[in-house]
Amino acid sequence: MSDLRFASTRGSAPTVTLSEAIRQGLAPDGGLYIPTRLPTIEPAALSGTLTLPEVACATLSGFFAGDPLKQMLGQIAEAALDLPAPTTAVAKASDPLFALELFHGPTAAFKDFGARFLAESLQFLEQRSAQPLTILVATSGDTGGAVAAAFHRRAWVRVVILYPKGLVSARQEQQLTCWGDNVRSLRIDGTFDDCQRLAKEALLDPVLRAKHRFSSANSINIGRLLPQMVYYAASSLDVERRAGARTSYIVPAGNLGNAFAAVWARALGFPIDRIILAHNINRTVPDFLRTGVWQPRPSIATLASAMDVGNPSNMERIRALYPTLDAIREQLSADSVNDATIRARIGEDFMHYGREWCPHTAAAAEVYSRLAPEQRRDRPWVLVATAHPAKFNEVIEPITGKAVEVPASLDRLLRLPRHFVDLPPTLRAVAAAIE
Repeated sequence: MSDLRFASTRGSAPTVTLSEAIRQGLAPDGGLYIPTRLPTIEPAALSGTLTLPEVACATLSGFFAGDPLKQMLGQIAEAALDLPAPTTAVAKASDPLFALELFHGPTAAFKDFGARFLAESLQFLEQRSAQPLTILVATSGDTGGAVAAAFHRRAWVRVVILYPKGLVSARQEQQLTCWGDNVRSLRIDGTFDDCQRLAKEALLDPVLRAKHRFSSANSINIGRLLPQMVYYAASSLDVERRAGARTSYIVPAGNLGNAFAAVWARALGFPIDRIILAHNINRTVPDFLRTGVWQPRPSIATLASAMDVGNPSNMERIRALYPTLDAIREQLSADSVNDATIRARIGEDFMHYGREWCPHTAAAAEVYSRLAPEQRRDRPWVLVATAHPAKFNEVIEPITGKAVEVPASLDRLLRLPRHFVDLPPTLRAVAAAIE
């Protein structure tokens, strides 16, 4: 298998190895790294019941071709992906409906998979570096906590989290600020878009770059995206064995990293049929697919806070893979859900199925409910359950009238003290805090 190189989506930066792409996070021209070609894989060869690390080795091997990390892939996968990711049937559903549960990790959100994989990859690359790596991460709720957990107390790195003041749930904020040590939490007086802008500006600022070795742990970093393909690969094979058909996914969507991981898994040949993006009222992507006009806008705060993104970065990767609007429309569809409908769906599905959905998963469940009856009958559908409902207890419990059970891993974090700094949304303020 020939070596694989990675190029910027914007086309004006040199190609790099996978290790270099992971280290840098963002390309020098501001673009996102993508492989110069998609590796080939035979999903049909993945027979039997495989663990997530085993699926990772088979799925990702081609992406690591020719890279120093290739010989470490097995160790990285074993350490990072030793987490449950079950695709469970939704009891009492009259049609073939499943939920891909991605909330069984240490911070109870799907971001744990990518963050842990990135941390283990960088552990091999950075542990002997003379100068510490500084990882900047903008978060709309879940990413920052997962990254902090994955990198906490690793001597070769420090983590700087930027999150929007008042726009994450109380338990999400606790997860963003409970670490200390090598993790610094910056509460920005602005939106997630401000946080993401500031992180990108810092990554590209020549003065800061001269002083610090920067990287990113947002889904702009390809080291986050690659492992997210793995649970789609494993889930699609599992459902195909159980239901005898290719499955379709409804993905809660914000910055489009998780959605693009599903798109990549399908492009590699895994048995995935339709992919529908479930957005909240931040409608940049649904409006683009409807009108053909890409018009980023300021984000709006909603119950599904991790999806409050007005300028999704990973659209660059989608457009690089599918360069025309018609091609994107063939591969993806999108719908949006408002807060009132999210609340109604949480209550209705709790009554019908006994399932507690977080607001993001409820958005996906609402989009599923809008499908025509024959569409729901004709194929298996999977709702991507991205966060544990206990992270949104203040939303869910008044609706269901029942206390949400808190996972032990989350309960431990809720008991720790907070550490954060309040900042205005300026690069100058963030630069001073990094210093």
